[in-house]
Amino acid sequence: MGHWIELDTPSGAISAWRAAPAVPPRGALVIVQEIFGVNAHIRSVVDKFAAHGYSAISPAFFDHFERHVELGYDAEGVAYGRKLVDRLGVDRAVEDVRSAADQLDAEGRTGVVGYCWGGTIAFLAAARLGLPAVSYYGGRTVPFLHEKPHAPLLLHFGEDDPVIPPADVRKHHEALPGAEIHIWPAGHGFNCDQRADYNATVAVQALQRTLAFLANNLA
Repeated sequence: MGHWIELDTPSGAISAWRAAPAVPPRGALVIVQEIFGVNAHIRSVVDKFAAHGYSAISPAFFDHFERHVELGYDAEGVAYGRKLVDRLGVDRAVEDVRSAADQLDAEGRTGVVGYCWGGTIAFLAAARLGLPAVSYYGGRTVPFLHEKPHAPLLLHFGEDDPVIPPADVRKHHEALPGAEIHIWPAGHGFNCDQRADYNATVAVQALQRTLAFLANNLA
């Protein structure tokens, strides 16, 4: 369903995976990758949201250094992905999200959905860009909780997530009293069918919550 496009950003052109619905869009979404690049899983997420009626773009942030990065969900992929996101920095990632949102401007109100590291970028899009956002297991958000969202925010966490301990989840509750927060009986990465912690039942339930949130806030 989707295809690669070029996306102009303040730091230069990068590629992005773009998908459009078969019907007039009910809104638009910027989908923010994990540390593994805009891989087959993230492309399938973009396509899935398009099937639900949203125009969607996932910027390939790592194109700033290396084109079309797709890393495996193993120790080597994790290590390399962490190096790339540390090199990228959150400020440039948020700039790229803004560029993607600008390209989607004619498609209706735009929101952001991010996964893992991308969940933190989605949170920052709500805080810095004022875009409604959904964060799935955003593991690096705690240092930014002093930044307050200026748009509706939905957060998904797994109660058995070894990356995000219960104390960190509590910090989100304390810092974000206006956010919608769901704790699922699952581990980290429960939405990704390429991860060991994939939980098909929880993934469907979380998607239903996400679609309801988007319907309410992108109408």
